[in-house]
Amino acid sequence: MDSNQLDFEPAGSDDSITLATYAEQAYLDYAVSVVRGRALPDLTDGQKPVQRRILYAMDAMGLGPTAKPVKSARVVGDVLGKYHPHGDQAAYDAMVRMAQDFVLRYPLVDGQGNFGSRDGDNAAAMRYTEARLTPFSRLLLDELDEGTVDFIPNYDGSQKEPVTLPARLPIMLLNGASGIAVGMATEIPSHNLREVAQACVSLLRNPNLSDQEIHEIVPGPDFAGGGQIISAADDIAAVYAQGRGSIKARARWVFEEMARGQWQLVVTELPPGSSSQQILEEIEERTNPKVKAGKKSLSTEQQQTKALMLNMLDAVRDESGKQAAVRLVFEPKSRAIDRDEFVTTLLAQTSLERNVSINLVCIDTDGRPGQRSLRQVLLNWLEFRRHTMERRTRYRLDKVTDRIHVLQGRMVVYLNVDEVIQTIRESDEPRAALMERFDLSERQADDILEMRLRQLARLEGFKIEKELKERLDEQESLQKLLDDPKALKRLMIREIEADVKTYGDDRRTLIEAAERAVLETKVVDEPVTVIVSRKGWLRSRQGHGHDASQFSFKTGDGLRDALECRSTTDLVAIGTDGRVYTVPVSSLPSARGDGQPITSMIEVSPSAPIEHILGAPLDQNYLLAACDGYGFVASQGDMNTRQKAGKQFVTVEEGKKLLKPLALRPDDQYVGLLSEQGRFLVVDIKELKVLSKGGRGTVLIKLNEGDTLSQWVAFGEAGLAVSGVNRKRPSTIVMDLDMLANYLGKRAGKGKALSLKLNDPVLHRPEES
Repeated sequence: MDSNQLDFEPAGSDDSITLATYAEQAYLDYAVSVVRGRALPDLTDGQKPVQRRILYAMDAMGLGPTAKPVKSARVVGDVLGKYHPHGDQAAYDAMVRMAQDFVLRYPLVDGQGNFGSRDGDNAAAMRYTEARLTPFSRLLLDELDEGTVDFIPNYDGSQKEPVTLPARLPIMLLNGASGIAVGMATEIPSHNLREVAQACVSLLRNPNLSDQEIHEIVPGPDFAGGGQIISAADDIAAVYAQGRGSIKARARWVFEEMARGQWQLVVTELPPGSSSQQILEEIEERTNPKVKAGKKSLSTEQQQTKALMLNMLDAVRDESGKQAAVRLVFEPKSRAIDRDEFVTTLLAQTSLERNVSINLVCIDTDGRPGQRSLRQVLLNWLEFRRHTMERRTRYRLDKVTDRIHVLQGRMVVYLNVDEVIQTIRESDEPRAALMERFDLSERQADDILEMRLRQLARLEGFKIEKELKERLDEQESLQKLLDDPKALKRLMIREIEADVKTYGDDRRTLIEAAERAVLETKVVDEPVTVIVSRKGWLRSRQGHGHDASQFSFKTGDGLRDALECRSTTDLVAIGTDGRVYTVPVSSLPSARGDGQPITSMIEVSPSAPIEHILGAPLDQNYLLAACDGYGFVASQGDMNTRQKAGKQFVTVEEGKKLLKPLALRPDDQYVGLLSEQGRFLVVDIKELKVLSKGGRGTVLIKLNEGDTLSQWVAFGEAGLAVSGVNRKRPSTIVMDLDMLANYLGKRAGKGKALSLKLNDPVLHRPEES
C-alpha cells in the first residue's frame, strides 16, 4: 500500500473512528500546538518558544553584554540547528523585534547595524547585522544553571533546552506581547519596571491587596515610545480588572514660537501602533482624496475634510533622525488659527490619537492558556518566582552540603597527612584503603586522590577550618530559607528591590485624562425642512411651512416625507432589518437640485433598504415595533451612531415588517393598538419597556395566529379619533377616555373587537382629523 494512503479499519472494528472525529482531534492538536508553541507568551518568563530559544542559544554561545557581537546569521543558524527547526526568516524577525527599542520597553538583544525603524522599514539581512545580549537579559538567564527550571530534549533529542527561563521580574508585563492563535489572541502592553516591581512587593507584604490599590501602584501601561494615555483612571482600572478592553492614547507635542508671531506644532512622541510615515500618508489621503470605488465623484464628507485640512494646514515635515526619534512638524496656514482647534483637527483626522487594545491572554504556570486580570498575572508570577527560588535554594544547599563533606575529608588529610600519603603509596586499592582507614566516603576519598601530592603536603588547616565555618553558616541560612516561608518572602522582596535599583527607570508615558478629539463642524442653528423622495433622495431647504406641492422631483420620483427640523439635527434612517444609520442634516445638499441618494451617505445593505427616516431632537422618544406585536421605547439619541455601516437596533424576525416609529409626546398617557383582524387594545405608556440599546422588546398585544399589528396611536386626555367609511361616506369618531375604558388592558393582552360601524378604520389623534 502507498504510505500516503490512509489505512482505514474495517467496519465494526473497535479502533475505527469517523472522519469527523479524526478531523476534530487533528484540528484540536494543531490548535493547541499553535497556542503553546507559537502565539502566546508564557506568564513565567514572558517569552514565546522562539524568543526563549534565541536567548538560550545566545547565552550558550557566550554572547553576554560584554562579549563581542557576532553576525546575526550565526545566532539564527545555531537556533535553527539546535532548537527551532523552522524558517530562518521567522527566527530572525523574532530576534529583530527583541532588539527594537521602539517596540520593547526593555530590549533583550543589543543589535548592531540596521534593525529597522518605527516607520515600518525592515531590518537589514542577517548577514549584515550583529547581535549580543543586553544587560537586562540577565534577569532571565542568570539563574539558569542553578537547578531553577526543568530542561527537556530538543526536537531531535541531541540537545537540552529549558521549558521556561528563571525570570527575576515579570517580563511579560514589562515588555508586553502580541499574537494571534487559534480561537484566541493576546495584546499585552508594556509597563514600567518600578511600578510592576512595587506591585509585586506590595502583594508579597499584603496578598489581600485590592484591585484599586494595585491600580494606584500600576496606573497604566508605559509604552516604549512614550505618548499620553487619556482614558479615565476608572476605565483603565476596569480593563485591568477584566483583563480585556481598550484605552485611548495620543501623541505628545510642543508649540515652537517663531519670528513675527508665527508658530508651529511639533509632535515628539507617538502612541503605540502609529508611525511618522503613517501620519504623513493619512494627511495626504485627506488633503488629496481619491474617488472611492464605485463612485463617480468625491463624497460630501471627503470634500468637507479636504477643505478643512487645506484651510488650516500649510505644510507638514518629518524631521525625525538621530537627534530626535520622532519630530513631526506641522505648520498652520496662518498664525491667527486657533491652536486648540488646529490640534483637535489633526488628532481627529490622523493616528495621532487612537485606541490601544489590551487582552491579557497568556499561558499560566500550569500550562493552560487563558485570560487573566492584572492581579491574577502578578499573583501567578509571584508563585512561580517563589517556586523558582525554592529550587535554587535546594540546589545551592546541595552544593554547600557536598562542599562541607569534602572539606571534612580534607581536614582528615590535614591531621594525618603523612599517614594518608603512606596509605596511598602502599595500597593496591588506595580509595578502599583510605575509606577503611580514615572512615571516609567515596566522595571524600575521590577528592583526596584527585589532589596533587604537593597539595596534600601543603594543606593548611586554618584555611580549611575558615572555609568550613563559612560553609556551615551558609548551610544554616539556606536551610532556614526552606524551613521559614517568611524568610524566603523577605529574600524575594530584597532581590526585587535590588533589580529595581539596577534596571529601573522613569515612566515615559504620561497618564492624564482628557476628552477624545472629535471634529465638530460649526453649523448655524436654523430651521430647515428635509425633503425625502420616494426613491430615497435627500435635500434640505431653509425654513419651515413650505408648500409641499411646489417641490420638484426627477421623473418617476415624488415626495415621500418632509421633515421640519433644525440644521444641527441628526437624521436617523431605519432599514427593513432594524438597522439604524445617522445622517447629519448639515451634510445634506441644498434644495436647488435633486439632492443625493441616502445610499451615498451611508453603507446600506441592498437586501435591507431604508424603510423610515426620523428627524427630531435627541430626547424625542419613539415606540418601535414590528408587525408581530413586539416593541419597546427608545429615544432618537439612543439610535444615533458614528458608524457609516450603522448598528443593529431593532430585532425584526424574518418575514416580519417594521412599523413606522410612533413619536411620543410628553402629554401622551396611552397607546392604542389595532390588529389586522380588528382586535383593539389600549395600554398605559408606563407599561412599555425602555431599551436604550435596542432589541426585540416585549409583547405589546397578543395576536392570534395569522394576525398582525397594523396600526397604533399615542394619545392623552383628549382621547383618539378613528376615521373610516360609514354607509359609503367618510366618517370620523372621536373616542374619549370613557369610551376607551372598555378597551383598556394590561400590556400583552388580546384586546377586544373594535365595535365601531366603520369600514377600513384608521387611528389618529383628534387634531389630525
